[in-house]
Amino acid sequence: MDALVQTADAAVHEPAAVLRDFIDRHPRLFVLTGAGCSTSSGIPDYRDADGGWKRAQPVTFQAFTGEAGTRRRYWARSLAGWPRFAAAQPNPAHRALAALEADGRLEALVTQNVDGLHQRAGSRAVIDLHGRLDRVVCLDCAAAMPRDAFQHELLTRNPGWERHVAAAAPDGDADLDGVDFAAFRVPGCARCGGMLKPDVVFYGESVPRARVEAAATHLRRSDAMLVVGSSLMVYSGFRFARMAAEAGIPLAAVNLGRTRADDLLALKVRADCAQALAQLAGGATVGRLR
Repeated sequence: MDALVQTADAAVHEPAAVLRDFIDRHPRLFVLTGAGCSTSSGIPDYRDADGGWKRAQPVTFQAFTGEAGTRRRYWARSLAGWPRFAAAQPNPAHRALAALEADGRLEALVTQNVDGLHQRAGSRAVIDLHGRLDRVVCLDCAAAMPRDAFQHELLTRNPGWERHVAAAAPDGDADLDGVDFAAFRVPGCARCGGMLKPDVVFYGESVPRARVEAAATHLRRSDAMLVVGSSLMVYSGFRFARMAAEAGIPLAAVNLGRTRADDLLALKVRADCAQALAQLAGGATVGRLR
C-alpha cells in the first residue's frame, strides 16, 4: 500500500509523466472508459467526485416498458436533447486512445458511454458495453433504425416541440421544466407497430452476455487495465476491475473523483481525462499522439 500511496501522490503533481510510464511498461492495455471521458465534449456526467448522483437516477427499463407516461417523458426530453448530443465531437482523450490503438498498444477499448465518440475519433476495435444512442430498436420484432430518422418522426408527430427551452443532461437527455408531456405522441415501429427503445442498456437491464464475454477474453490477454473517466459505481464496469485484480493484472485509473476500485488500483491519476491524455503527446513511445 505504501507504493500505491507514493505513486498516487506523484500522479497529482506529474499526471502525464506517471501515466506515460504506466503505458510504456504495459504494451497491451485493456482500456475501460466512462462518462468522464466525454465531459470535455460537452456531454454531462451523472456522478459527483464522491461517486454520488448529481441528479435523479436515469429511467429504468421496467419503467420505460411498463408506463406509457414514462415513455412519453423520455422521448420528449430526448427530442430536445438529441441535437446537442449528436453534434458532440471527440476531445483529446478520445483522440489519444485512438492513437494508442493505431500504435498497436491497445488489446481492447471497452466503453460504458453510448455516444460513439471513440469511433468518431478513429478507434476501430471498440466494444460498446452499454450500446449506442444513435440507434433505435423495436422490442417486438428487433427492427432497427438510425436515431436521426427517429428524430424526424418525433418532430413530425410533435410539431413545435423543438422550441421548448431545454438544458443539457447526460446521455442525450434534456431538462424540461414545467412541461406537460401528456399530449406528446410517440411513434411505434413502422414494421410491426411495436415499442421502440434506444439501443442502449437501461438501468435494470442486463448487458448482453456476448459483450461481457468478449471484453473478458480481451482482458485476459492484456498485461494491464486502464480506467479512463469512470467511477466504476455501476457493476457492469466494476466487474472488469475486479477480474483484473483477481488475475493479478495491474490496474490504473484516470478520474477526478473516487472510484469503486480505489483499493485495487496500482496507480490513480486525479486529473481531467482530456487534459491528462492530451499531455501524453510529448512521450516518445506514444509519438502518434501528436
